[in-house]
Amino acid sequence: MSAVSLSHVSRAYDGARALDDVSIGAPDGCIVALLGPSGSGKSTVLRLIAGLEPVDAGEIRFGEEFVSTPGRTLPAEQRRVGMVFQDYSLFPHLSAAANVAFGLDALARADRERIALGWLDRVGLRHRAQAFPHELSGGEQQRVALARALAPKPRAVLLDEPFSGLDPVLRGELREMTLAALQEARTTAFFVTHDAEEALLVADRLAILKAGRLLQEAAPRDAYDAPASHDVAAALGPVNVFDSRCEGGGVLTPFGRVACALPEGAPARAVVRAEALSLRPGSTASVLDVRPHGAHDLVRISAQGAVWRALVPPRSAPGENVDVEIQPAGAFSFSL
Repeated sequence: MSAVSLSHVSRAYDGARALDDVSIGAPDGCIVALLGPSGSGKSTVLRLIAGLEPVDAGEIRFGEEFVSTPGRTLPAEQRRVGMVFQDYSLFPHLSAAANVAFGLDALARADRERIALGWLDRVGLRHRAQAFPHELSGGEQQRVALARALAPKPRAVLLDEPFSGLDPVLRGELREMTLAALQEARTTAFFVTHDAEEALLVADRLAILKAGRLLQEAAPRDAYDAPASHDVAAALGPVNVFDSRCEGGGVLTPFGRVACALPEGAPARAVVRAEALSLRPGSTASVLDVRPHGAHDLVRISAQGAVWRALVPPRSAPGENVDVEIQPAGAFSFSL
């Protein structure tokens, strides 16, 4: 394994920048989740780390070794990088064991078989060693793909939305199994997802991208509790927004006051997480509708012409009048 670092990396296609001055670091054994919408540059980061494409500017290092600089790209086959794709990409003519052993061709046959069976055992599929991909379920294929990526002891593993085609229950089980395998192997990993909950669950470090720019890189808790911008806050869960001015150290919204450190009178945007709103019987807002959201209800509330969303314990009913309290830990203000 190896630390992986991108420093001021840019990549353009037909003159349009897919990545623009992006710097991300992954220490040894660290899992970095790349979070962002489609077109944000997540998969481009993986392709550059894998050596499938060159960088236009900046550099990529594995440990102290420069593997990508403008004009020089270490070939993908020399990087010792494992990859797990959302479509599994198993060799259809090879058994599960042969798929896992594929990257071990430098070893003796007996060693290849031993290591392949050992990894299948780790992912709970030793009993399916001789099955072919078309005989395996989607979840089983993904476990074989993970074993194949980890078996050669790669310097890093790249996972490109590996669970996106699976049902929620299986997705959660495979995510936990994958995390355990990565942690056991102490493998540096980059994990691409557009699911905020998944990113927070898997990551040691979180890198949030939008339109090719890195918005924030931080520990998941730090990014959630102290987002660098409205876009970062919105990437990590539903938020409510109100634009006004900073007056008296706060932004006054129809639902309450949000602290603000901007100069007096400066244009400001209040951003409040849905779960940072508490409701109690009162008169300042009205409940428009209520929808179940797991153990909570997602409630739309209205006041002074503004409509916000609150994620609260199931109590409120449509038509009820309420007072609203904003919890400071989930409320932020940014310059406009």
